[in-house]
Amino acid sequence: MPLGTLDRTPPPFFKQGIPALTKLVFFSALALFLMVADTRFKVTQPLRAAMATVLHPVERVLLAPVRAWGTVHDYFAGVAEARAGEAAALRRLAEQSERASRVDLHMQENARLRELLGLRAQVSVRSEAAEVLYEASDPYTRKLIIDRGANHGIEAASPVIDADGVLGQVTRVYPLASEVTLLTDKDAAIPVLNTRTKARAAAYGDPGTLAAGAGMELRFLSNNADVQPGDVLHTSGVDGIYPPGLEVATVVSVDRRSGQTFAKVVLAPAAVQGSVRHVLVLEPLNLQLPPRPGEAAASAAPVLPQSAEQP
Repeated sequence: MPLGTLDRTPPPFFKQGIPALTKLVFFSALALFLMVADTRFKVTQPLRAAMATVLHPVERVLLAPVRAWGTVHDYFAGVAEARAGEAAALRRLAEQSERASRVDLHMQENARLRELLGLRAQVSVRSEAAEVLYEASDPYTRKLIIDRGANHGIEAASPVIDADGVLGQVTRVYPLASEVTLLTDKDAAIPVLNTRTKARAAAYGDPGTLAAGAGMELRFLSNNADVQPGDVLHTSGVDGIYPPGLEVATVVSVDRRSGQTFAKVVLAPAAVQGSVRHVLVLEPLNLQLPPRPGEAAASAAPVLPQSAEQP
């Protein structure tokens, strides 16, 4: 066969068309352009939204078996957890019932003893529930704003507590809101009682120790005072503001430096002050004390100035 009659064109399998390097450069540049355009100008946002809308039913169908398995697993796990919780609740209920019967007996005995000794009746603390709106904008203070004010019966100096203990004190009252100064504020102070030693002291705010998980300190405590890490401090009730027995803080560390008159006692407040949402505002204790029989007439009589007492 003559060589001139041979077909010298490559078969279709070997026809490459545009060189591969050109394709690589073109598509790389296109991908880079699309990435920059999507980042800066959101050009692909409508396309992405349309694709997500179209694929949403498909995703729901594909997720149906996974959700069904999760639902079945949660059901059986929830049933087991509910049964365990029910058993624990029944045990606690039995314990609390026995304890409540003894508490009623002790309360009756306490009332008879107080009546025998002529002591004041115990105070029933009145409270008002409130919600925390926001934290004060001043970076140098530790204050909260709550949604209860003078129109709701809130008064200045009212103690504020949460489920864990004392949170702070109302320092400013508005018609529909109030400002609460937390115990960790640099100007806050509260009298406390060491539940282990029954010793009274004064706790102050120390914002400098907040980063270490503290926020309070005991000041003016002698270097040889009986205080240890782990001691629990409650309100003493001697100030006439805070009811006695409310948990305030726990001793974190005690630094007894030689040559120093007072010890450095760091406290961790009982109330979690960064995540609280609902609080109770208590009426100050001095507004709830019932008068003694002889004090009622004295309080009813007007007190005149010295210049007006004698004609």
